[in-house]
Amino acid sequence: MFDKLEDLLIRYEEVMGELQEPDVANDARRFRNLMKEQSDLAPIVEAYKKYKQCRQNIEDGLLLLEEESDDEMRELAKEEISESREQVEKLERELKILLLPKDPNDEKNVILEIRAGAGGDEAALFAAEIYRMYAHYAEGRRWRMEMISVNENGIGGFKECVCMITGQGAYSRLKYESGVHRVQRVPETESGGRIHTSTITVAIMPEAEEVDVELDMNDCKFDVFRASGNGGQCVNTTDSAVRLTHIPTGIVISCQDEKSQLKNKDKALKVLRARLYEMELAKQHDAEAQARKSQVGTGDRSEKIRTYNFPQGRVTDHRIKLTLHKLDTILNGALDEVIDSLIAADQAERLARMNEA
Repeated sequence: MFDKLEDLLIRYEEVMGELQEPDVANDARRFRNLMKEQSDLAPIVEAYKKYKQCRQNIEDGLLLLEEESDDEMRELAKEEISESREQVEKLERELKILLLPKDPNDEKNVILEIRAGAGGDEAALFAAEIYRMYAHYAEGRRWRMEMISVNENGIGGFKECVCMITGQGAYSRLKYESGVHRVQRVPETESGGRIHTSTITVAIMPEAEEVDVELDMNDCKFDVFRASGNGGQCVNTTDSAVRLTHIPTGIVISCQDEKSQLKNKDKALKVLRARLYEMELAKQHDAEAQARKSQVGTGDRSEKIRTYNFPQGRVTDHRIKLTLHKLDTILNGALDEVIDSLIAADQAERLARMNEA
């Protein structure tokens, strides 16, 4: 591990030197790549420098104990050694996590799909609530969230909605949200006061660039139609909505959020690329036995991942057996405590697998 850290330290100094070259800004691609590499290496290098300083403090303290006869100075040296040893242990754990292989999709934007499952109108109403939960969470992190398509049920619920979330590290945090979300509560339409269980599915897909997915436009069929539902002044008066059919897979995507047919076509293609990319990622996961065993990070959308229990005001994430009695705050977008716990569990799992190997 420490040989690798030394190599990264050398590389970091090389990158910093290249960034100071006078002509580097003239090559936008090179400058962008160097800035990203510097950003990736900086937290590792900073932690490693602190680690080395703590090791040096321990050596200096032990040397002082051998040479110093003054009791007060010896006591200070012992305290310094003790504190530095604690820091060394903490930094070793931190460095192991920082050296874990990064998911190449972590910095990508996200295509979010929410679909009502079992439970009819109640499931659709809950789907709309979960959409608002993610909207509040995105707003709190200063991400941008825009609707691509929505199919409403007439009473404020969503049978299905697709939107894009744009912002730094969006996929790195939201990727753990894929799966079945279950709600337990008494519906407003239930006169007998019985608790019903409904489900929705959430899919989190990294936005795919053209280089990530080979898309033959001859495989794509576009139909245009008049948009319906809420929209701008002219959304219902022109054939601006787009229905994209990917012939080889049968995937159908409708987009009518924009007044411009061209913009709707562009959004539909983004969703298609994300779905095709997700299918490819799923194949890779299926080919790896270890990835199948770990359900924290893979985002299997058929797996029941979380229950929102209204009578008890609790939210339970079944993958890590985490229960929080903070239903209202979580539905208002306070998801960080849940997501941080999932990230920690995923890191611990990957560290364990790395140690086994």
